[in-house]
Amino acid sequence: MVFGSFGSCTAAAETVGPTGVEMEALTAVQVGLLTIYDMCKAVDRGMAMHGITLREKHGGKSGSFVNAL
Repeated sequence: MVFGSFGSCTAAAETVGPTGVEMEALTAVQVGLLTIYDMCKAVDRGMAMHGITLREKHGGKSGSFVNAL
């Protein structure tokens, strides 16, 4: 979703295994943002990706985490 000159990218990952998949979700967001950059670089090569955060995770060895943002 694009808001003015800003964009947003969200990814979700799920597994039935005993491990978390937060790294996979964060990687998916980065790949999504890189795809947007690739499509828009002819217009603005000065684009930047920032504020990429893990919002929440549940399960895995370290349990649940919810980012207060």
